[in-house]
Amino acid sequence: MISGLRPKLELLSPALMDQILEEAFLILERNGVFFENAEARTLFREAGQNVDNDTQRVRLSRGLVERSLATTPASINMYDRSGEKSYRVGGDEVHFDPGSSGTRILEHTTRRERRPETADLVKIARLTDVLAHLDFQSTSLVSADVPGEIADDYRLYLALLFGAKPVVTGTFRTAGFRPMCEMLCAVRGGAAALKAKPLAIFDACPSPPLRWSLLTSQSLIDCARAGIPSELISMGMTGATSPATIAGTLVQHIVENLAGLTLAQLASPGAPVIFGGSPSSFDMRQGTTPMGAMETMMIDCAYAQLGKRLGLPTHAYMALSDAKTNDAQAGFETGIGAVLAALVGINVVSGPGMLDYESTISLEKMVIDDEVCALAYRLIDGIVPREEILAAHLFEGFGPETNFLSMPHTRKWYRAEHLVPIVADRDPYDTWESRGAASIADRAAGRVKDLLDKNPPNLPKSDIVSDLRRIMEADARENGVSFLPSLPG
Repeated sequence: MISGLRPKLELLSPALMDQILEEAFLILERNGVFFENAEARTLFREAGQNVDNDTQRVRLSRGLVERSLATTPASINMYDRSGEKSYRVGGDEVHFDPGSSGTRILEHTTRRERRPETADLVKIARLTDVLAHLDFQSTSLVSADVPGEIADDYRLYLALLFGAKPVVTGTFRTAGFRPMCEMLCAVRGGAAALKAKPLAIFDACPSPPLRWSLLTSQSLIDCARAGIPSELISMGMTGATSPATIAGTLVQHIVENLAGLTLAQLASPGAPVIFGGSPSSFDMRQGTTPMGAMETMMIDCAYAQLGKRLGLPTHAYMALSDAKTNDAQAGFETGIGAVLAALVGINVVSGPGMLDYESTISLEKMVIDDEVCALAYRLIDGIVPREEILAAHLFEGFGPETNFLSMPHTRKWYRAEHLVPIVADRDPYDTWESRGAASIADRAAGRVKDLLDKNPPNLPKSDIVSDLRRIMEADARENGVSFLPSLPG
């Protein structure tokens, strides 16, 4: 039988990719990258690199970077909390997850943003758990009802309690990695088991231009030694913290990410690393970083193409919006981003549920975006022949009364070929009006309530719950926090 074709998008010619990579290697060798972390500089110096401790500048040879690329896995298998379901991060596999580290949540009833609290983080974990087209969860919000000293492991604590999917997270402090790793080990059953079946991805962000901070360098080192995948998140802003041109920003992006990848491999050869980012076009009028700008999405798609050229798993912040509410802008920016990411084959796509320049999460948008992701998946499934004879046999005895609605062929294949949305409106006008003329945001709000009401919290086994609580309380005490917020019943 003839096979179908998976649709594909590429923005860079082979010649342009070659030039971007050549210039990146040139900058790494000639200009170098700044590493604030002394341990990182020691690793580079021991590898024979040109290290200036006074300026913190490290110049990386092409040979070392290429050897590091050779030891970085081309794909990673992530596992859910039970360790039974796996997700391949590599090739053209696509996995969506909610955007991470938001500081505000959009309240649907008031249409205003507010600071999130524990109950909001719990709802997000529970909701992500039951949305079929979000493969991963993330520590989407930073809870305002705990001190900042424990905010990083607290949000992971809630994600592991109330969500079973692999989690995208990261540390806010160098001391935060230890309790977070302990939690992951408690769930998985030990450090060796966690390394064999990774449960979390840790984001690590260089500071543009060309600088890795003390914190993010340490995160790369710690994750590499624990076998936890690091996701490299270069964040250049065109014309502000990176060159004004898309091609120039791509060169800087490659430099920063390759420097981080090399550090991870020096810390532990074979460490899993994902080639990602959150760059943006910079709006000179408002001083903002529009993630929904077409130029931003072009940068994302292009560096992902370069990541694939280097044989690496890929990531991007896409399928999100700069809109402040669930309006038409939120829909078209999210939809375009999800489709482009799927067509490129970006492995980890962070963004569903996000608004307002990666700062705000909306539960209603998560539900809407789950359907957007379903559409993107349907597109890359492509057009495939369902049977050896496509249609000719259906026209035998064809006449004026022929009706495809009654054919067994229709009953057999309709749902395999066609998505049936839940919150997207396909009612006739009169039906829509008779049902209250609800907006998609209103329908999504009802869907959020329905999903949370009908799906009780998916908690781990009681001994794991106790271990997680013990680790969280111990870190709270070490940081002078005497009590933790009560968890929703």
